[in-house]
Amino acid sequence: MKKVLAIVMTAALTVTVLAGCAKKVEEPTKLVISTFGLSEDIVTRDIYEPFEKANNVEIIVETGTTSERYTKLESNPAAGVDLIELSQATAAKGYAKGLFEKIDYSKIPNAAKLIESTKGITDKGFGPAYTINSIGIIYNKEAAGMEIDSWEDLWDPSLAGKISIPDIATTFGPAMVHVASDYKGVDIKTDDGAAGFEALSELKPNIVKTYAKSSDLANMFKSGEIAVAVVGDFAIPIISAADPAVEYVVPASGTYANFNTIDINVNSKNKELAYKFINWRISQELQTVTAKSLNEAPVNSGVVLDAETAKNKTYGDVAKNAKTIDYSFVNPILSGWVDTWNKTLNN
Repeated sequence: MKKVLAIVMTAALTVTVLAGCAKKVEEPTKLVISTFGLSEDIVTRDIYEPFEKANNVEIIVETGTTSERYTKLESNPAAGVDLIELSQATAAKGYAKGLFEKIDYSKIPNAAKLIESTKGITDKGFGPAYTINSIGIIYNKEAAGMEIDSWEDLWDPSLAGKISIPDIATTFGPAMVHVASDYKGVDIKTDDGAAGFEALSELKPNIVKTYAKSSDLANMFKSGEIAVAVVGDFAIPIISAADPAVEYVVPASGTYANFNTIDINVNSKNKELAYKFINWRISQELQTVTAKSLNEAPVNSGVVLDAETAKNKTYGDVAKNAKTIDYSFVNPILSGWVDTWNKTLNN
């Protein structure tokens, strides 16, 4: 009887100990990330799952366009989003309205390896860039009738009726105003873009039309409607498929970059974890992977790409020479630019 009782007590004690151990297993912390709805399976596999396993985290993803997701956060900042990935221009709006945490870069060790052209963002305490793209000139040399290697060439009279440029409302519309201001040799901040619009007026005879979508541009090249365009490097594959004879040129004077950035909601209750995720997002390890799997140009200077992977990306010398656009300057006057653009080019 005593032996049976001892066995029962031992079993009970074992169950109690095991139950106690079970209680110590922590539930994963939920981290809500708002991002672009692109290549979701690859993003989950390469970006989210390794972080989840390493940090006992469950990542909840909200997807949509930049505009949709920003508007949602702006209307309800306490909705529970911890991190949000946005275009550089939209992120600047959020900082102007106090939606995002000013970043303490001492908590992001990998920020020390960010390429120089990103410093215009990080120096302001904005969330860092995690990928970069930029503009250049794509053209069919035979159809253009000349070799193009500088921004100034766009104004050549022989290109009359042969060019398309990005509309002001697109990602690189403001960059086109900057290029035009540079053509005039004027610092755009000294005259709010007036010289740039004067240059665009001079460029007008060469412009067939402005474009809003890369697919529209591809169709114009394919039909022979245009021979030259100013374009973001992300659009090169679709245009090259439409017209295999095109060449892409980044002028030696440099280019203008656009960054996708990652920012912390000022109302996040998981800020320390958010900092950890940002550090992972810009790490050399991850950026080496996403350069291939997601075609993201890296911003971590430690990433080394082979020639094939680096092709048509804002990488190496192109990235080093890329100039940034100060959207804290552009955004407040953008509506005025849209009006002037329409009067100058669309009438």
